[in-house]
Amino acid sequence: MENTTISKPTSFYVVGLSYKKADAEIRGKFSLDNAAKEALLLQAKNDGIESLIVTSTCNRTEIYGFAQHPFQLIKLLCENSQGTIEDFQKVAYVHKNTEAIGHMFRVGTGLDSQILGDFEIISQIKNSFVASKGHNLVNNYLERLCNAVIQTSKRIKNETEISSGATSVSFAAVRYIFNNVEDISNKNILLFGTGKIGRNTCENLVKHTKHEQITLINRTKDKAEKLARKLNVIVKDYANLEAEIQKADVLVVATGAQNPTIDKAILNLKKPLLILDLSVPKNVNENVQELDDVTLIHMDHLSQMTDETLENRRKHIPAAEAIIEEIKDEFISWTKARKFAPTIHALKEKLNTIKDKELTLHRKKINNFDEEQAELISSRIIQKITNHFANHLKDDNTMVDESIEWIEKIFQIETVKND
Repeated sequence: MENTTISKPTSFYVVGLSYKKADAEIRGKFSLDNAAKEALLLQAKNDGIESLIVTSTCNRTEIYGFAQHPFQLIKLLCENSQGTIEDFQKVAYVHKNTEAIGHMFRVGTGLDSQILGDFEIISQIKNSFVASKGHNLVNNYLERLCNAVIQTSKRIKNETEISSGATSVSFAAVRYIFNNVEDISNKNILLFGTGKIGRNTCENLVKHTKHEQITLINRTKDKAEKLARKLNVIVKDYANLEAEIQKADVLVVATGAQNPTIDKAILNLKKPLLILDLSVPKNVNENVQELDDVTLIHMDHLSQMTDETLENRRKHIPAAEAIIEEIKDEFISWTKARKFAPTIHALKEKLNTIKDKELTLHRKKINNFDEEQAELISSRIIQKITNHFANHLKDDNTMVDESIEWIEKIFQIETVKND
């Protein structure tokens, strides 16, 4: 007997967790590196999931996709990360259909970011879309939704000032250093890691300090050298990490490792050290705080810092939300239209079949039958009838699925559904 599981009705969901309820430790458990994302996509395909994308940043991990039940997506997330169902239930969220659409718009436009107006997430959504597309895991609905969110992000960036001013985790890190380290112009700064936040932090540091103060170390040296050539900073081998930490006054850790790379055991300090851990999962073991000369600051603390820039950005939230509503409404109208379009098309064909039979009958029965006039009048009546049905189905108060079912039953028509 043929398996009909996949043919059961599915809904569009987002399942995930973010900085709002999940601290860095929990977010670290659910974080997905590139290998984990790839494994998740392959498993989704094997499980019969028709369409989904997965994003994982330092502030959130989310799956957007179609499923018969959200647990299918939650299971995918937990089985490909270090997170558990119990952890998920404590801090996560599940949104369905219209709510899921609205959530994706707010996330993709920076309104749901830990730092308001931070648009780095949209590049993550683009990359996630490309990865899923490569596995044939993007249907027409999700492709159009992703494009709508990208379009909205561009408009908000161009038409409002919600992303004006330099505010991001990397900028907050640099500002913290300058506000809390005395005589910074004579201090040594060591940057460990060349991920996106690491690169941005290094660029911000270069703008405000002397190049010779900054040393860059990365496990893969050629990545560090590529960045160093661009910014004219010093690069040291990974093997020299402990020795360079001893020289440093400030250590910025921004690696993509899944486990801590800095531990008190390697800190043989001769002077005070400020450590900024900008990684998720955390890459600095909490035990470093047992050392008297160490001050440890995590990115969650930096993200809570507010200033005039953020206050100014908040003034532009209404304008950003208006753009979101405009494009979101267009998308929802499209989803409704594509849902009932096959039914309206089938209804029109059915009415035309009835019309053709009646015209043939009257052509035989009536002398001097004006076929052209009859064709014109009956076609206009059919158009008016189908327009009435279409307008009914477009109405926000209409239960579309139920109405489609009744139309198909009354007129005895079958339709091919869109994916």
